[in-house]
Amino acid sequence: MLNVTMENFELEVIADSSNQPVLVDFWAPWCGPCKVIGPLLEKLETAYSGRFKLVKIDSDQEQQLSAAFGIRSIPTCILLINGQPVDGFQGALPEGQIKAFLDKNLPPAAQPEEELPAEPEALDPNAQLEKLQHAVATDPANDEARFDYIKLLLQRGQVPEARTAFAPVANKTGLVRKLYALQSWLSAIEVVAKDPDNLWAVAEFDSKIATNKRDFEARHNKARLLMTQQRWTDAMDELLEILMRDKTWNEDLARKTYVAVLDLIEPPKPKVADGQIPPDDPVVATYRRRLSSVVLS
Repeated sequence: MLNVTMENFELEVIADSSNQPVLVDFWAPWCGPCKVIGPLLEKLETAYSGRFKLVKIDSDQEQQLSAAFGIRSIPTCILLINGQPVDGFQGALPEGQIKAFLDKNLPPAAQPEEELPAEPEALDPNAQLEKLQHAVATDPANDEARFDYIKLLLQRGQVPEARTAFAPVANKTGLVRKLYALQSWLSAIEVVAKDPDNLWAVAEFDSKIATNKRDFEARHNKARLLMTQQRWTDAMDELLEILMRDKTWNEDLARKTYVAVLDLIEPPKPKVADGQIPPDDPVVATYRRRLSSVVLS
């Protein structure tokens, strides 16, 4: 369960709902029924083992968000998938009715499958690649394993193999955020590889930017070039320069590319004891906060 405000709504609700359904609980401290349903929702979030993410919004403190969702009474729960509200309910429903609501709207629970190593970063890279390749071959619908497999191929410079592995899911980039991230990286690599006149160089883009700081195309292309060099924080710094000047440039392309980089650099969560929350990667956490502060300012 996570408390959400205007500052983190974009990332924690809109963006994350592309990875898993997000259930938003609008409540207030004075609301008696809210105190009844709140623990039930937290219990079900745990019981459903990652099938949905629960966030809570204090409707008194976050009136702008309440108005945006047309909240007229609390508790009200809204389920979002891929950034869009799909269903909801009002009042302190009993646990059975809430489970029926969730079962109706959530994707089915994944069937048990062969587990990947808990900490693949500790494996020999060749063994890690072999295990990921096996996971994709045995379960082609496993987008998480495919993402990790293609990402590792690109990190190793095995671009043709990455293209081949990406082809079966290329039509899903509009639905799965991590696949969009891979497409962004692959696209940048392909553009730079087809640059016969060596125009795709940091110095070339810096010259254009020095002449016109609002040359957003040059800034975005510089960021893409930096992505091909795996200079991730430099790429995000350049994208932030666009967002600080024009948040919606080119149909939100700078923000989409920035989020893609975050998805590409986020490491696997470390294992922790039951009941504990794994810590966020400090670089990812820092750049998420920077994005929120710029987009919501």
